[in-house]
Amino acid sequence: MSSSAAYKGLTDRYRRVALLGEAAAVLHWDWAAMMPDGGAARRTEQLAELELLIHEIMTDPALEGDLDEAATADLGAWERVNLAEMRRRWTHANAVPAKLVTALAKSAAQCEMVWREAREDNNFDAFADAFAPVLALVREKAAALGAVLGCSPYEGLIDQYDPGAREHEIDALFAELQTFLPEHLEQVLARQSNQPALPTQVLALSEERQAILAQSIMAGVGFEFSHGRLDTSHHPFCGGVSDDVRITTRYDAADLSTGLMGGLHETGHALYERGLPAVWRGQPVGDACGMAVHESQSLLFEMQACRGRAFFRHLAPKIRSALDVAHSVSAYSAEALHRRAIQVAPGLIRVDADEVTYPFHIFLRYEMEKALIAGNLAIADLPDAWRDGMQKHLGLVPETHRDGVLQDIHWPVGSIGYFPSYTIGAVMAAQLFAAIREVEPDLSSQLEAGDFSSILAWLRANIHGLGSRYSRADLTRQATGRPLSADAFKSHLKRRYLD
Repeated sequence: MSSSAAYKGLTDRYRRVALLGEAAAVLHWDWAAMMPDGGAARRTEQLAELELLIHEIMTDPALEGDLDEAATADLGAWERVNLAEMRRRWTHANAVPAKLVTALAKSAAQCEMVWREAREDNNFDAFADAFAPVLALVREKAAALGAVLGCSPYEGLIDQYDPGAREHEIDALFAELQTFLPEHLEQVLARQSNQPALPTQVLALSEERQAILAQSIMAGVGFEFSHGRLDTSHHPFCGGVSDDVRITTRYDAADLSTGLMGGLHETGHALYERGLPAVWRGQPVGDACGMAVHESQSLLFEMQACRGRAFFRHLAPKIRSALDVAHSVSAYSAEALHRRAIQVAPGLIRVDADEVTYPFHIFLRYEMEKALIAGNLAIADLPDAWRDGMQKHLGLVPETHRDGVLQDIHWPVGSIGYFPSYTIGAVMAAQLFAAIREVEPDLSSQLEAGDFSSILAWLRANIHGLGSRYSRADLTRQATGRPLSADAFKSHLKRRYLD
């Protein structure tokens, strides 16, 4: 086989893998948003079979020879990166035996269903029994990945979500934030305590009408409902595929921001998926550049753009119209809505946390994940470790497991190593948004008008349209002119909460 034919054969194989993965993604969305509980057993088998089929394609002995042969082909820049990404994925797949892939898929699916009920019932023991085989299999997978990638087992897991990320980089970033954030939090809380009390919001909006409002705002930001939909789930997420993006959120009748800001967060993810290079769809180089970059896109929209004062001048009339209240109702003025949206208060629940305290939730999970994978933290000790960690980071102690160790879906489904991406993404989002402001000096006026076209155009050119052409580090440097650092994030927090 010629080198060019070998490369063409690889693109066909990886396109097949992509299609199978997309089918699994839609099944996962249905699992979370639509599937009755009684369908879980059969759905587990379906998803496990798809994962096994993908693994069999990726571990075909002929694939290694094709990768070696294709490396001698005369390839363009995008094709060379595509081939490198193919090899990276081949390396990950071949590090893990097929039996482990199937066992982990089934155990994680079963554990998720147990977790859903255990969280509602505050039953840690039930969760612990279901989580034990998941953790054992994840540890086995971590050891295999670490051995092949030449890194620690935990770094092997992180590499699945944020390719190339290593603990020393994360440790340094988190250490800088842990030096800055405690004093900053104290200053913000002191400043808030001296402000006038917020006017009371007395009106509620049904879930149905909240969804209509959310869809209207999301469409204005750029979400195409001809290529996606909005539903509800236990845990908000963005799934589906690039041409059929499935967003879920959840609503609180007494707090419009829960569903609305959750929808805007997931819209950032969706816009990234929709903006990936269409010509490379189905190829590794055409995929998103890891979950830290993905989180930067959701947080750029939710936190950087849509929680700013300018956007609330655009948003307030729409909220008043949905609630059918007059402009004179002070609780629904742009200023009051904005103040409420940026209130800082240490809390127990990660997904409800403000952007100042959110990183503390990630620090806790990062510390616990490392200990879990290293074997230094037993499942039975998770509740106490969680309580101790929350006390250390935020001065809070959960009274229930539901508000503590059972609140997240990540560990039940085996997604250990994902959590650092959230705070890395927040830091990257601030740096990207600062770069957009440099080239769009009237950005505040655009946001007040509900015009996201300049933001979206910049992201399409500098992030979305580049897929996995560059590493996260190179992508950040190329887009902003500097390596990733916490400087823009810290400046953003000072400006929003203390100026």
